[in-house]
Amino acid sequence: MSKQLDLYDVTIIGGGPAGMYAAFYSGMRDLKTKLIEAKEELGGRMLIYPEKMIWDVGGVTPILCEKLIAQLVEQAKTFDPTIVLGEQMVGLEKQEDGTYILEAASGKRHWTRTIILALGRGILKMAKLEIEGAERYEVTNLHYTVQELEPFRGKRVLVSGGGNSAVDWANELESIAASVTVVHRRDSFGGHERNVQRMKESSVDVRTPFAVTQLHSTNKETIETVTIRHVESGDTERLDVDAVIVNHGLKADFSGINEWGLNMDEWNVFVNARLVSNLPGIFAAGDFAQYDSKITLIAGAFTDAALAVNSAKLYMDPSADRMAYVSSHNERFKEKNRALGVMDKED
Repeated sequence: MSKQLDLYDVTIIGGGPAGMYAAFYSGMRDLKTKLIEAKEELGGRMLIYPEKMIWDVGGVTPILCEKLIAQLVEQAKTFDPTIVLGEQMVGLEKQEDGTYILEAASGKRHWTRTIILALGRGILKMAKLEIEGAERYEVTNLHYTVQELEPFRGKRVLVSGGGNSAVDWANELESIAASVTVVHRRDSFGGHERNVQRMKESSVDVRTPFAVTQLHSTNKETIETVTIRHVESGDTERLDVDAVIVNHGLKADFSGINEWGLNMDEWNVFVNARLVSNLPGIFAAGDFAQYDSKITLIAGAFTDAALAVNSAKLYMDPSADRMAYVSSHNERFKEKNRALGVMDKED
């Protein structure tokens, strides 16, 4: 069966920042590369917050997330990797020669020498609000993500949750909404300290430890008021709202990849300092990879990607250089520099 397939040096599973940068860097290492993403577009978890400003990527001034995604996609395509969208990997077969065949849920198969798992948090599913009848409001004013800020302008917005996204949304909406109330069942927040402090110092009404317990509507179409309950005392209060945003975390679906024999927990695969997993020829990068000095930043995902690609190259050719030459001296960029009208001094 494998002889009917095209053999790739590296197959990257996951199209978030780690996967996209791995595709670019794999081209720098002159490897035949395939990138497979379960969704119909690249971007990974970044697609959840397209209007969020990204500040912490080295050398990049504050940039809208959707613009950063577009630039990462363009960079990923630099060396013309094969990009496959809408393919969810489920099966893995190791061949006698040490190569792998990956099987998608659709039945399609992919043949590769090495694999880089850049799965992020898997296929993410939002944890729903566990209140009877809540689903009827999902078509009107109950939201599980914020794609655009403008629809909330002048509205009374309640945000339920205490993680990074909930805090970020509260901060972004504070300047355009009529009011923003954050309801969280714990006194402490899981968001970045600086962002939590910014929220608490703003006009955002922070209610802790409270939980949303009831949604009320006279027209049965939109939420008009919400009952919140103090987690410790049991006291309740009703709040008038125009929109409710819920961020109660995410559930991961790894489509059976967690049954391949990888050393992993619920969210991560454990790798060494060079992003090598316990299975030969399989590496990891980005949020999916876990090791002692892990940095969960987009910038950290780029470093992970380069390390994983370098490890894959050395796995296939132990005599290869440990890393790619920097772009200013890398032969693969000569023609591309000429196309940009940039000539090397030696030319």
